[in-house]
Amino acid sequence: MSPLLFYKCLADDTRLKILLLLVSHTSLCVCDLIDALSLSQPKISRHLAYLRKCNIVQAERRGKWMYYALNNALPEWAFSVLKTTEFANQEYVKEANSRLKNAMSTNCQDSSS
Repeated sequence: MSPLLFYKCLADDTRLKILLLLVSHTSLCVCDLIDALSLSQPKISRHLAYLRKCNIVQAERRGKWMYYALNNALPEWAFSVLKTTEFANQEYVKEANSRLKNAMSTNCQDSSS
């Protein structure tokens, strides 16, 4: 992965917040990201598709839900940038983390019935 492509993929508020949430939460459902970022499903899905195209995230279907995680093949330098950014900028994702924490207990699992 070229540094230019990597940083272009991060150069959007929504995509950066998605990635920083994935650093600290390992794997998240699309519905979790919708709640955390207070955005529509099409907008979240469009950004996730872009991140998949950049090979920064990977998707896994669990039942009817798609879960996203950082790509296991992400170069160490790229993972280090994300981890350092997440650690040093807790305030940047504080609101999203708070909404995510409130929503996670009732999210995708309850909607599958």
